[in-house]
Amino acid sequence: MATTTKTTAAKASSKTSNNKTNNSVGKIEPSEFHEFFIDELKDIYWAEKHLVKALPKMKKAATSTELASAFEKHTQETQTHIDTLEKVFGLLDEKPAAKKCDAMAGLLEEASGIIEDTDAGTMIRDAGLILAAQKVEHYEIATYGTLKVFAENIDRMDVAELLGATLENEKATDVALTEIAVSAINAEAAAE
Repeated sequence: MATTTKTTAAKASSKTSNNKTNNSVGKIEPSEFHEFFIDELKDIYWAEKHLVKALPKMKKAATSTELASAFEKHTQETQTHIDTLEKVFGLLDEKPAAKKCDAMAGLLEEASGIIEDTDAGTMIRDAGLILAAQKVEHYEIATYGTLKVFAENIDRMDVAELLGATLENEKATDVALTEIAVSAINAEAAAE
């Protein structure tokens, strides 16, 4: 009987301990994880705001009208991503703020270098532009995927849903760029 009472007390104590943990999940309280999450949102916000300025330059540098159109479409989508991030900040009772994203700064610098290092009007330039754009997409896919999971872990499904929609859009853009490259540009670049 004493063993049963101890076991029951231990189970009750365990449930109380687990309930405390579960109750704290989802609350937006000042915590190191919450601050890290907000910091990373600021990072991708900066990235998107700078990408939306760089894409028109990439469009102008493109030789293929199909690639130029893809950059135009992605410029519009990137503005939507900025708007979505501003909604996310609002849902989290945070003011939208940008923190320099060193990764995106480097990727955009690399894209500028490709434009400078290739001849205008060539498919080699277009192949390089697709390479640069896909590096950006892969960075964004990794970031939005992780931020979505972070939002889920703080029980903010509203935020996770918004970030997930952006993630799916980034994946679709990556696939579209691959299709453009594979359909003709890479083969034409190799033949130049």
